[in-house]
Order: sequence, then C-alpha cells, then structure tokens
Amino acid sequence: MSSVSYENAATAALSSSAPGILQNMLALDDFEEAARRGIPRPIFGYINGGAETNASLHDNRAVWDELQFIPKTLVDTSARSLKTTLMGQQYDLPFGIPPMGGTGMACADGDVALARAAARANIPMVVSGAALTALERVKQEGKTAWFQAYLPGEDDVIKQLVERVAKAGYDTLVLTVDVSVLANRENNVRTGFSTPLRPSLRLAWDMGTRPRWALSMLRHTLTHGMPHFENMGPRVPMISALNRQAGRRDKLSWPHVELMRRLWKGKLVIKGILDPQDAARARDAGVDGVMVSNHGGRQLDGAVSPLRVLPAVKANAGNMAVMMDSGVRRGTDVLKALALGADFVFVGRPFLYAIAVGGEHGAQHVINLLRSELMTDMALVGVNSPQEMRPELLMDRRAYDWQSAGVLKK
Repeated sequence: MSSVSYENAATAALSSSAPGILQNMLALDDFEEAARRGIPRPIFGYINGGAETNASLHDNRAVWDELQFIPKTLVDTSARSLKTTLMGQQYDLPFGIPPMGGTGMACADGDVALARAAARANIPMVVSGAALTALERVKQEGKTAWFQAYLPGEDDVIKQLVERVAKAGYDTLVLTVDVSVLANRENNVRTGFSTPLRPSLRLAWDMGTRPRWALSMLRHTLTHGMPHFENMGPRVPMISALNRQAGRRDKLSWPHVELMRRLWKGKLVIKGILDPQDAARARDAGVDGVMVSNHGGRQLDGAVSPLRVLPAVKANAGNMAVMMDSGVRRGTDVLKALALGADFVFVGRPFLYAIAVGGEHGAQHVINLLRSELMTDMALVGVNSPQEMRPELLMDRRAYDWQSAGVLKK
C-alpha cells in the first residue's frame, strides 16, 4: 500500500455536490472558525464553550500533547485495517459520534445529517435525549444510531423511556450520569444564549448576516414545523423556556441503573464515568460498556480529563467495553486513547462544526479526514490494526529521565 494511495484521500472523496468550502477543511480544527462565521454567535457560544473557567475544556486538549509515540520501524503494515468490534458489533472505524444536544440549532435537521453520515460509514452515532428530532426518525434514517437518555430518578419515567426506545428499534441505550444538575455555563450568558433565544438587535444582526443558516432554518421550519425537544418526555418547543431537568435528575442513583438493566434487553452503556470505582460498580450491575467522559468540559469545571483516568477505568472494567470522548481532534489522539485502554473513541464538537459548515457532506468529510489520518498514523507507528495499540508505544514526555539516558550530567 503506497503512501500515494492515501494522499489527499479525504479531499478527493468530496462529492461534486459538497459545498466548496470543504475543500479548505484539511483537519478537524479547521471547521471551528468556519462554523464561527457561519452560525449565530449565541449558538456557536453554546457549542464551543465549557463551564465556568473552562479549565476542564482546556485540559481535554492539552492532555494529548503530554504523550508521544515510540514508533516501531520496519514493520509490514501493508495489510492495515481500521475495522473494530465493539460490544459484539463490527464497525468500519474505531471512532463514532457522541450525543450532542441542540444539534438542530447548528444545522437544520442536524441529527439526521449525522445519522446518515454515520450509517454510510458504518460507525455509531448517538442521538441525544436533548435532540430536536424524534428518536424514531433518527433511527429510520441511520441504522447504526444509538440513543442517549437524560433521566430523572423516577421509575415510571425510566420505564416509559425504555419502552419507547425499544419500540423504535434501538439496540444500544446510553445513560448519561454526569448531569445531575445543570452546570454554571457563564459562556452562555456572555454570548447571549438562552432558551428561548431572547430577541435583540445583536441577535437580529447575527441572523441577518448569516443568510445561509437563516434560510435553511426557515425552510426546515416550513417543512417540519416549529422545532421541539422531542425526546425528554412531553414535547417542548425550542422557542419556549426549557426545563431540562424533566424531573429530579439529582435523585438518579445506582438502583435506577439496576432497574434499567432489568428492563432493557439490548446493550446498556453508562456515559460520564471518571472514577474507576464507578466503573467497577457498573460492571457489577451488568452494564455492557462505559464511556469515560467529563461531558466535553461542560459540567463540573476542574473534572479530570478522561484520558488521565482511562487506564485505571480499563483495569476495573472487566468484560465491559471502555469508550471515551472529550478533546479528540486527530487520528493520533484516537491512537493514543486506544493505546491506553479505550476500545472505541467518540469525537464530538468537530462534527457539530462540520454540519454547520456543510451539512451531511461536512459530517462525511470529518469521517474521511479521520480515516485518512488513522491509516497514515498506523503505518508510521508500526501497527496494522487499532487492536495492536498498547501502552508501550507511548511515553509521557514530562517523565523522561534525561540524566539516566546519559544526555545530561547529574
């Protein structure tokens, strides 16, 4: 397999109907600034920001640079493949799309755009409980979709949701457990985001100077009606104040997980695990997988970055699948997470930025970019599959002992 085979492969894969701006998107970070210019300031701020001082948000990115590869050379990597088996299901790539609420604000019908792109690539896309698209429609559009729930500690609500998700044909249910209360997201106030969005001259200017976004939203509203939060109990119009608690989430506890395990016959995943002891508790409760996550830095500010606790969570996971998200932007990030124990990796904000820029084509372009990077990176690291990544292929650049290596005098 020559290096030429993958040179500019992601750009070459763009269809003739894709927006021309995607030709300039050479890496996942490139989508962020394009999205900033393309969608109203409050919505971009909601997507882009974290909580309080953004300490966790920033560390989610900084942590990747602390690890460096020790590549193996003279390894035949001509047969390399990205296929990955997760909880008994084979996917074509070792990464997927995590749940992201309000996707439909960044792109009209954004949840459907992500579901279609994911199904075409044979990777999972997790539709959020805070989506503006009914979970039934997303599953119809994307056969690889999972569903993620925000649930209160109320047995009746849990039972109703489990029944609805099963009836819709989902095989994997994700329970998010790190949103017992809403975080202090000062960035929402600073950028003018609220539910509902409050009319102002600044908001009118933001929308008026982004005609592509405004027209697509208008067309979608005329076709599908006023957007609603569809999957959190009673339908709530997006333009109305949203009580996202939908009951007392601060009452949710382990007995409710055990209830879900009894009710749900498919794969059950807990998202938001950072404590290795919580991973062991999930394992003992019969959970099929955990997603190590600090909610992209959007909940408890100062919460540890998932990558830092990933090895300890893996050690306590037993037969559970271990997944992670938060801060992933490169194929090398994916490989580092796999080396430290992740069975699968989820990539969030870049997909939101991408659909804001190019809709379904944008999501497909992100997938193509990461696929291309991973094929190159695996060859350079000296592995043929994601499963060959292991801790010995990494080192912490901060811990290297230059004196012992004889580079510096003692």
